[in-house]
Amino acid sequence: MREKCSTGVVCVLLALLAALLTGCTQQAAGTDGGGRSGGAASVSSSAGRASGFGAVFLAVDECSSFGKTSFTEVPCTGERAAARVVARHDGTTAGGPPCPATTDFVLHISEQSQISDEDGDGAVPQGYACMRNLESPHPGDPGGGGGPRTIVGDCVYGSGSGQVRETACDGKGARKPQYKVVKAVAERSGCPLSTALYVQLGGARPVGCARPL
Repeated sequence: MREKCSTGVVCVLLALLAALLTGCTQQAAGTDGGGRSGGAASVSSSAGRASGFGAVFLAVDECSSFGKTSFTEVPCTGERAAARVVARHDGTTAGGPPCPATTDFVLHISEQSQISDEDGDGAVPQGYACMRNLESPHPGDPGGGGGPRTIVGDCVYGSGSGQVRETACDGKGARKPQYKVVKAVAERSGCPLSTALYVQLGGARPVGCARPL
């Protein structure tokens, strides 16, 4: 049996850029599929400031645009809006609360000091935003082939060294699916007899029972 050693895709640290515009607009560069699920958003008071579209950069229910090198906070009603923040936390994904299960991707925000600040605070703490695309595709959905974690309904393939990685269940991904996670349990003994692979999921039921396809 093989056990998954890591979930999601390789994490890429996002850099937070600051630009002096009307209202002081902020940007976070890059994306990351790494992270975990669950939990409500928590943003420290040090993040509060008068920004272009909210008191906190990429707070819950705010939206970002997609760009080649950066993600910029934009009005959710605007034509540039592409993804919405479903949870927002200070710190790092390793030590902070997990993202919701169907998060499509995670934006990591580096700690920065604003060049100019309307309220005199200026501090933007290190944190991360759990993002959900406004439109399809949703790689974080079961079987979608991506997202920051593996959940029930996802498919995986063996990537060597006892590890597995996600891929789309419909077979349209770069790699064909070999196993499908059909159940999440607290211990391996709770998996059905048809289980051929145990996948590490995390959370209250950390063992994923996968059957061959």
